[in-house]
Amino acid sequence: MIELRELTADDWRLWRELRLAALEEAPYAFGSRLADWVDAEEERWRARLSLPASRNFVAVLDGRPVGMASGLRSDKDGVIELVSMWIAPAGRGRGLGELLLAEVERTARDAGARTFQLSVADGNQRAHALYLRSGFVETGLPGVLMPDGVQREIIMRKPL
Repeated sequence: MIELRELTADDWRLWRELRLAALEEAPYAFGSRLADWVDAEEERWRARLSLPASRNFVAVLDGRPVGMASGLRSDKDGVIELVSMWIAPAGRGRGLGELLLAEVERTARDAGARTFQLSVADGNQRAHALYLRSGFVETGLPGVLMPDGVQREIIMRKPL
């Protein structure tokens, strides 16, 4: 059974568990590094889940948390950004990425966003394919440099 749960700041321990697992399992996929978060205090985790207009979701498969995604208000008017998207190896291939993406998109629409945006690491082919299937297109805009100092993120958008 698959369940999506929206998190609050009180769910910081669950968010921490998944985020640290994501940064350890797929360091190539994120702009943050495990070392940036591994010793973070409770307040930092709570603050991340309390960002203004943020919506944070976890996918639970048969009672076990196996995925996460967030929607954050961008500094650009009418834009919601998908961040922190990750599915644990045990949850992959079960449609959890599509479910999390759809839920964040739904909340972006409900918030009146006109554009859904994300950044994906160049070379993260599985995630890139998911986003293309879901209607995102590459913008051609230069993304930020990844922690490896070599690759850049690919910026993708979808009109809502």
